[in-house]
Amino acid sequence: MLSQEQVEFFNENGYLRIPKVFTPEEIAAMSRELDQLIQDWATTNSGWSGPWRQVYMDPEIEKKSMLTHLHDLHFYSEAWCKGVTNPRLAEAMADLIGPNVELHHTTLHCKPPETGMPFPMHQDSPFYQHEGYGYIDAIVHIDDATEENGCLRFLPGSHKNGHLPHITENCSPHLPTDEYRLEDAVSCPAEAGDVVAFSIYTVHGSNINKTDKWRRLVRLGYRDPLNRQIAGQSLGRAGLIVHGVRPIGALASSGS
Repeated sequence: MLSQEQVEFFNENGYLRIPKVFTPEEIAAMSRELDQLIQDWATTNSGWSGPWRQVYMDPEIEKKSMLTHLHDLHFYSEAWCKGVTNPRLAEAMADLIGPNVELHHTTLHCKPPETGMPFPMHQDSPFYQHEGYGYIDAIVHIDDATEENGCLRFLPGSHKNGHLPHITENCSPHLPTDEYRLEDAVSCPAEAGDVVAFSIYTVHGSNINKTDKWRRLVRLGYRDPLNRQIAGQSLGRAGLIVHGVRPIGALASSGS
């Protein structure tokens, strides 16, 4: 699925845009069912907490800023069950983390028009910490992501530092805003049907959605089944094997 150049880019930078993983027909079906899931099952609230909000938003926007989210979409929707096991995506993940690939979780991150919440610079490791590097978050783009609606932004090569200490007291985990700034990160625009993959340790964030349209992304977490989880979301839960087989010892390593 991936060229050697793509694999090398990921290994060096910690992220990779993979164009056209999903066909327009697949994205259309996933989009339709996602809209229904948002209406029936998703939660909309002010999103992440913490003093970083005052850094990235003026007081009026901060009061209105919202985030719509939902975990494990593949339990609710046929289109998303097919999406997480998509052979092209599974092959790409295997090219990056090895022959055996396990789905860990799925999470919707949907930024409403004009007030869609920004994300401060952070790693994903505080939310579902693992012992090793064999974990990739794959962001499925249902809508085009641009600078204006809050596309992902990355610090290239930051994954090589491993897990970093985050600010966690009375707030959502994030890195110090004076040391890790969104404006210093590299923008990664993508089109509907693209997947942006990045290491669990790559520092990233995104700006507020300033447009009059929704920005819908869904995060799919994939790991080497032998990469033992230490804490966080879906701890102790075995996931679908989307590529290869579950090796001996993997169930114990996942906490089951």
